[in-house]
Amino acid sequence: MSTTTPEETTTSDLSTEPQVHGVNLTDVAAGKVRSLLEQEGRTDLRLRVAVQPGGCSGLIYQLYFDERLLDGDAVRDFDGVEVVIDKMSVPYLDGAAIDFEDTISKQGFTIDNPNAGGSCACGDSFH
Repeated sequence: MSTTTPEETTTSDLSTEPQVHGVNLTDVAAGKVRSLLEQEGRTDLRLRVAVQPGGCSGLIYQLYFDERLLDGDAVRDFDGVEVVIDKMSVPYLDGAAIDFEDTISKQGFTIDNPNAGGSCACGDSFH
């Protein structure tokens, strides 16, 4: 029987599985993402959600399709729709819910983020 001491453990012995994040994607939003991917004719894309500096309140959300999976990304699958968040954005988005609205007054993805302390008047940025 062979044992491995901590000194003998290499990085190749460690799991490189992506972490799971705490962002939720509603069924309506997942359906919209699936529809957009079908229109693009791509099955290799993921929905990437990120927080970047900018806007009047300091931070802005970015949602876009990405074929890459980067080191440190957190991934969660919603019935075939993968949502990916970079490691720097995870703390800002933990517990957030992404939905899609399609009404007379508004059409688009919305993010309900319990971590946002406030937002600007136009609603495009938060702090």
